[in-house]
Amino acid sequence: MQKTKAEAIVAKMLAEDKFSLWLGIELLSITEGHCKLRMTIRDEMVNGFSISHGGIAFSLADSALAFASNAYGRLSVALECSISFAVAVQVGDELTCEAKELSITHKTATYHIEISNQKNEKVAFFKGTVYRTSKVWEVDQ
Repeated sequence: MQKTKAEAIVAKMLAEDKFSLWLGIELLSITEGHCKLRMTIRDEMVNGFSISHGGIAFSLADSALAFASNAYGRLSVALECSISFAVAVQVGDELTCEAKELSITHKTATYHIEISNQKNEKVAFFKGTVYRTSKVWEVDQ
């Protein structure tokens, strides 16, 4: 089955993204401006309070931001990101994250990303803005 351009771009990105691979991120869906990911929290991801380090949720959302924004075919990089944590995340929790595009222009795009656990509780909210470069992704479909 032939991949869409968005799927081919994200496959290429993931192949080189050692950190997302270490996190165990699984791509659930990808289209231009939209991405859904899943991962499970492991023992080595907790902080001194025995809850998931905030950087783990941030990194999951950051990957979703990268994939959703690059799916258009133009290399895009983060300009500004912020996160709010709503519920503590524990070892064994399965997190699902969904990036949705809020706005896009020739030079920038802004995304809202929600992270939920296996109980469908919203555990974090992330907002990210990317700079859309003029470089085009070269991929085989």
